[in-house]
Amino acid sequence: MVWRSIMISRPARLRREHYSLAVEQEQTAFVPFEDIAVIVLNHPEITLTHPVLSACGEYGISLFATGTTHHPSGVFLPFLPHSRATRWMRLQLNLPRPVAKQAWATIVRKKIANQAACLQLANREGIDRLKSYEQRVRSGDSDNLEGQAAAFYFARLFGKDFRRNQIHFVNAALDYGYAVMRGAIARALVSHGLLPSLGLFHASEQNAFNLADDIIEPFRSLVDLFAVNLAIPDDEILQPDIKAALINLLNVDVFMPRGKMSVLSAIEQSVESIARLYERNDKACLELPSLIGLASHQLEY
Repeated sequence: MVWRSIMISRPARLRREHYSLAVEQEQTAFVPFEDIAVIVLNHPEITLTHPVLSACGEYGISLFATGTTHHPSGVFLPFLPHSRATRWMRLQLNLPRPVAKQAWATIVRKKIANQAACLQLANREGIDRLKSYEQRVRSGDSDNLEGQAAAFYFARLFGKDFRRNQIHFVNAALDYGYAVMRGAIARALVSHGLLPSLGLFHASEQNAFNLADDIIEPFRSLVDLFAVNLAIPDDEILQPDIKAALINLLNVDVFMPRGKMSVLSAIEQSVESIARLYERNDKACLELPSLIGLASHQLEY
């Protein structure tokens, strides 16, 4: 079971040694590929060999590269290793529109419910209003209650003057956390043979991750809850320790219909439920996470 999220923020050389990733710095560290879900390359002086890329594809690892702003600028994903990828593509293309709209409404309701939980955990007001939005979501969310809830929610969480399009430390943290979460979801979609570009609601022709952008919605509040507790530094720069903590949100516990589990496991189950949705044309198949805090998952040995 994959559970490690690795960020490399100093000069390093990455190579494959048998079944492990070798990270050569002052000393060499070895990490079994089978344990790794995500690798983030966060320094311009990192080199890696072709066998490392090959292993990432073989073991289903998402490899992120960061740009000059140190935010994820690209992601390497396995190349559809699923044995029935064409079948899944047909199922995705043939999903009845009413089912897609009902599924999107289910996702929006869970997103708003998690936003209400985030306000409660952050000791903010406005929980009842968000619950009202949640209850009024209808098929396809034709009234855009998702957008109305988001505008209200962010103002309550970060202050009435906060805007998501501002150049701001909090937005930088949100963007970084969302990007990592999005890449992890895309990885799970590809490993299950699904095409990330074919969404339930998101349908941009320029977006290769429309389906990932659908599934991420109930997971976003994890990043929001983390960001609201951040102390803003004087230089307003995301330091490596904050980035590492944002990546580690993949190992935080959430509650799923089958019980408490890490975000990585919840992503897998959510994607599996999306696959069942395509097979059965039934929105009741969806399994989505509930926010319960930021406690890290404890591995059982």
